[in-house]
Parts: sequence; structure tokens; C-alpha cells
Amino acid sequence: MSLPVLLAVVCSTRPGRVGRLVGDWFVESAREIGSFDVRLVDLAELGLPLMDEPKHPRFHEYTHEHTLRWSRTVAGADALVWVQPEYNYSMCASQKNAIDYLALEWAGLPTGFVSYGAISGGLRGVEHAKQPLASLSVAFAQPAVAVPLVATYVSDGAFSPPKVVVDSVAPMMAELATLHGALADARRAKLEPLGY
Repeated sequence: MSLPVLLAVVCSTRPGRVGRLVGDWFVESAREIGSFDVRLVDLAELGLPLMDEPKHPRFHEYTHEHTLRWSRTVAGADALVWVQPEYNYSMCASQKNAIDYLALEWAGLPTGFVSYGAISGGLRGVEHAKQPLASLSVAFAQPAVAVPLVATYVSDGAFSPPKVVVDSVAPMMAELATLHGALADARRAKLEPLGY
């Protein structure tokens, strides 16, 4: 039996970012737990332009291949974790853009956060990301992974977080698995009319 799919979405697209290092570390850590088939999606590689669909996403009448590809990716997920920085006390623009491209595909999707930043560990950005995601009916895992002073743990192109951060992965993954078990049928019912 195949494992449910969890997307780890690296949100920052800026040159010199540490987000990909954090994302790669999280994917490896989450795979070791073994509850999901963990797949990394890098918004820098996905390359979504600033929202360019002529119709509102709720109509699910997409005209661009990049939107269709993103739609299939999210609809095919059983859970999702945003690997996100905090920019000016909020989420980064690339993350908000990726959220806004879709509507129905988010419904009932168990969602977690791996945030990073300076002293706040990116948590203010998480709170801002939760506002639009809540309106799209995602289900949040309350345990999260926060990395304060992230630059402290980056050396020679590798991210090596402290034990308290490492230990925070398992509780979030456990809750995502619980949410998936509780919501899988309801999510499937919402996606079937879309052809997924």
C-alpha cells in the first residue's frame, strides 16, 4: 500500500535564500518518520508568474499550463507543509501568489509550517499565511517547526538545527497523519467534481 503524499513547499525564491537548505533538511527528517511519501516543491523552480489567470480560481477554469500543473500538484497531495521565511512580519510574496492561484484544491488539506527567521523564528509570517489559508478551508496542524536565528545554523552550505528544532518535527508529522486520516474521504469528495 502506498503512503499518502505530503508536499514540502519551499516558499522563498530570492537569490541567496536559506529556504532550500531548510526545506531539504525537513524533507529528509520527515521521510525518516515514514508516515508520508514526502516530496519537495520549490517555488523558485515552479516559476509561477504573478497571478495571470483571467477567471477567479473558484471557477476552476484555468487557461495556463503553469496553473494546471500547480493545480494537479496540490490536488494530488494528502498533506502540505510550507517551508517559509518571515518578510517584514509577514509571508513572502511568492507564497501568497502560490496560494491565490488556486481555491478548491486547498479544501480539507492538512497543513503544517516550518518557519524560519531571526528572533521570531518566522512565526509572524505563519500567522499571516494562516489568514488566507483558513478562508480556503485547510486544516492546520497545531504543532509547528520554528527556527529562530536561522543563520546561526547554516554553515558550508548545510543547515544543522539544534535538538529542540529537530524534536519538533515528529509532533507536527503525527498531527498531519491524524488529520489526513480524519479528512481523507471528505477531501476526496471535494476534489472528485474537479476531475481529480
